[in-house]
Amino acid sequence: MAQPAASDAAPVITMHSLVFLFDVDNTLLDNDRVQADLAVYLSRTFGVRDCNRYWEIFEQVRRELGYADYLGALERFRLEKMHDPRVLLMSSWLVDYPFGDRIYKGALGAVQYVQQWGPAVILSDGDAVFQPRKIDRSGLWEAFNGRVLIYVHKEQELADVERFYPAKRYVMIDDKLHILNTIKNIWGERVRTVFPKQGHYARDPHILATSQPADIQLGRIDELNKCPLAAFASNGGGANFP
Repeated sequence: MAQPAASDAAPVITMHSLVFLFDVDNTLLDNDRVQADLAVYLSRTFGVRDCNRYWEIFEQVRRELGYADYLGALERFRLEKMHDPRVLLMSSWLVDYPFGDRIYKGALGAVQYVQQWGPAVILSDGDAVFQPRKIDRSGLWEAFNGRVLIYVHKEQELADVERFYPAKRYVMIDDKLHILNTIKNIWGERVRTVFPKQGHYARDPHILATSQPADIQLGRIDELNKCPLAAFASNGGGANFP
């Protein structure tokens, strides 16, 4: 029987001792700043009333889909302003935005730092068009060597994460404490949760009041560089760095 061509062979999946999973928005990239810039653009182009209307649609779409969909909200916004040709330029503003300028200081260094112990993987929520564009245009896709996973609800896809990047232990870095709690409840002691206190979710009083503390709490993502290997491999209690 003929052997399959090399290109037909199944990819080799390596079992790692440790895999680092990074969220994107407000973890590696200042998405609050992106939204603020978009609000300025909308107000200047269409006026405050229409700017507010776009964000109303945006939140409605988020509730329906479970993730932020800027282009999906734009499609609905366009239906209400079908005869305004300026709307057609909004998509270009979004997809051509200089996302690389919004990477947090020291974020790429933090990614490089942890890779001395295991591969770093992006694990993000989002749509199938704008979120990959953001990750690519920001330079994060290249920084992670193409190790990018994007789901509707990432905390519901941990079995898929294990399939692509099997590991004895994981480290999840995310600005959303409730997401960290959910992942901790599923993976238990196989995961160390890291909470960089950046962005509006990290300051949300309801989330903070209803969530358990993460295993490791950071003031900023670049403080990840101060964490020794033992902080990620330990089953012990919480820690604050620096």
